[in-house]
Amino acid sequence: MNSSASPAVTDRLDVSKLPGHVAIIMDGNGRWAEKRLMNRIKGHQAGAEAVRSIVRTCREIGIPVLTLYAFSTENWQRPEIEVATLMSLLKKFLDSERNEMIENNIRLNAIGQIEKLPEDVRVALQRTIDVTGKNKGMLLNLALSYGGRAEIVDMVKSIAGKAIDGKMEPYSITPEIVADHLYTRGMPDPDLLIRTSGEMRISNFLLWQIAYAEIFITDTLWPDFGKEEFIKILIDFQNRERRFGNVR
Repeated sequence: MNSSASPAVTDRLDVSKLPGHVAIIMDGNGRWAEKRLMNRIKGHQAGAEAVRSIVRTCREIGIPVLTLYAFSTENWQRPEIEVATLMSLLKKFLDSERNEMIENNIRLNAIGQIEKLPEDVRVALQRTIDVTGKNKGMLLNLALSYGGRAEIVDMVKSIAGKAIDGKMEPYSITPEIVADHLYTRGMPDPDLLIRTSGEMRISNFLLWQIAYAEIFITDTLWPDFGKEEFIKILIDFQNRERRFGNVR
């Protein structure tokens, strides 16, 4: 893991033009371990270290919102021992990083079908959310048991229920109303989506929210993704012209 960046790279970053919201599909833990003839679990453990590095970097340079795709709705289909280990690593991460989040003014939030997580994980998650609830330096979103299609279905159910109850007129529904019924309500849409491991797909992640996000795919496997490469991607982002469907 590369946890530091050379001054030459950091100096090229314009902190006045940072994305307001960065979303990351953290992919490649298993392949990282297999390349080293290790158990896949070792890859997930190394991936947790990469999470610490990127969260700290975002806080240091001033990115307001970071969303990490930590566990998808499809991940429940993985072998039982791997799922159990991932849940154990998640609980360990929440317990070990809680004080650092408090000290660094980071507020934790979770999006997804949280009720499907094991009880001990939900307790640790809620405790961290509660104790960091007043922090305003940065918002860290963990997408847990998350799927973009499931989120949209939940949104439709919520809006439809209000329409049936007479609390909302169907023809008055706007994109803003839809956004206000998603898990990410009240948050800005991602400006930048990063996927590690070189896969060219978005894997059911933030399907509504990334409509105009800039996308960056890196071949680097997640455990090897560090501060220097992250900052280089941010510099690339700053050099892109964002049109949002307009002609310039």
